[in-house]
Amino acid sequence: QVQLVESGGGLVQAGASLRLSCVASGRTFSIYNMGWFRQAPGKEREFVATISSSGGNTYYTNSVKGRFTISRDQAKNTVYLQMNILKPEDTAVYYCATGERSFASSRRLDYQYWGQGTQVTVSS
Repeated sequence: QVQLVESGGGLVQAGASLRLSCVASGRTFSIYNMGWFRQAPGKEREFVATISSSGGNTYYTNSVKGRFTISRDQAKNTVYLQMNILKPEDTAVYYCATGERSFASSRRLDYQYWGQGTQVTVSS
């Protein structure tokens, strides 16, 4: 009965910022890894960012390094994705995910639970 609910998406201009949130329930949030993935129309779902259970380790796909930051608030059972200097190529549905491990991972096979997604659209 693990549930993940994303929010914070929207339509913005290139160069703007958005902060996505993912609230988790149904499990002990602080001992599991979390990740963000995105999927554009006609494209495969791709890895964006991940964070370990403790928040001590984070990893990002190359295209968002220096612009995006993943973080987690254990008390609120929430993972965030701060997105700065957004580009049109960032346009996609963003999905929050969690797995049965504690380590940060960029592999989809390490995630078993997924949220419904939130749309991010960046215009030029």
